[in-house]
Amino acid sequence: MTALIDSIGFGIILPVTPVLLMEVTGESLGASAVYGGWLMFSFAIMQFIFMPVLGNLSDAYGRKPILLGSLFVLSINYMIMGLAQSLTLLIIGRLISGIGSATFSTCNAYIADSTSTDERAQYFGLMGAAFGLGFVIGPALGGFLGEFGSRVPFFATAGLIFFNLILGLVFLPESLKQENRRPFEAGRANPFSALKQISHFKVAFGIIGVMFLYNMGHHVLPAVWSFWGMERFDWTPVEVGYSLTFVGILMVFSQGYLIRIAVPALGLKWAGILGLAFNLIAFIGYSWAPVTAVAYAFLAIGALGGLAGPAMNGIASTQVGADQQGELQGAMGSMMSLTSILSPPMMTMTFGAFTMEGAPVYFPGAPFVLAAILTVLSLLLFIRTTAGFEEKPTTA
Repeated sequence: MTALIDSIGFGIILPVTPVLLMEVTGESLGASAVYGGWLMFSFAIMQFIFMPVLGNLSDAYGRKPILLGSLFVLSINYMIMGLAQSLTLLIIGRLISGIGSATFSTCNAYIADSTSTDERAQYFGLMGAAFGLGFVIGPALGGFLGEFGSRVPFFATAGLIFFNLILGLVFLPESLKQENRRPFEAGRANPFSALKQISHFKVAFGIIGVMFLYNMGHHVLPAVWSFWGMERFDWTPVEVGYSLTFVGILMVFSQGYLIRIAVPALGLKWAGILGLAFNLIAFIGYSWAPVTAVAYAFLAIGALGGLAGPAMNGIASTQVGADQQGELQGAMGSMMSLTSILSPPMMTMTFGAFTMEGAPVYFPGAPFVLAAILTVLSLLLFIRTTAGFEEKPTTA
């Protein structure tokens, strides 16, 4: 429920972000896409720095206080963004949000505390399903609320996340037992030390590399999807919301239901390989989709790519002990944040370079070609990393 409400809040703002940026900056859609990339960059740089700190703190003091603190900071961020009259204030809001945003990594550590290794990937899939269901509700609600003003969804998000905080405070039990805690060490609470600790686990460290490349490509979706839809198909914010709602429905099916069949039947390794392959096909399809219906068809194929994330997380989590799950999730979260630093500006600048006035070649799908290349690299590394990986048979 915590992950669901958080993802609803995230999804609400996506349909109206391009409009808000154009209002605040006075720039065109293509130029505003670049500013959108820098907003994501400012958020991610703080995540990169602070995610290992929060992961190590959760190993020492428990998951619940870290999760609740993150929700409080997120609610403040969306209030700031709703009130912002300048790009500078929008960036400040995202910097503050990045410091405290540990909701999904902390929830993953919570799952690792509470499940056996052979069922963990399936519960990581339920986290993805919660995120997907949030995308069913959030963008549709955001498109509707956006009709009343581009700032209304931000205030609604702040309220939702604060409600999430109250739910967690009242109902969420602590998952990390006292005997599985370890003292907080400041020297380990940074991205480089966290990666050094995880590097002792060869497979887990390799999976972090795979997820880095995978997310470098996958960030094309939040970075340019709204801008691409408006540019390629002349979508309105409401139509952007519909497309994201469709994505959410597919994610619920893929990660809430399909993965519970695929992992026991295929194993974590083959679920990961197939998931990465389906993502590759989808990115190629988006690149040249001639009409909205074709884009939606490739969204369905991309949904099957939802097998990849839980499978990779499941493999990595089996490699470390109970007292390092928070550190592992912090290291993984930090690397994912690094992709959020590097990828969105790269993707939005690629989009801008191929769509702005005077572009030597007009090709709105160019960022998806780049994403496909990165996905190929992640697939090759995944096959190499898991070559010697042996998993216990999973139970349905």
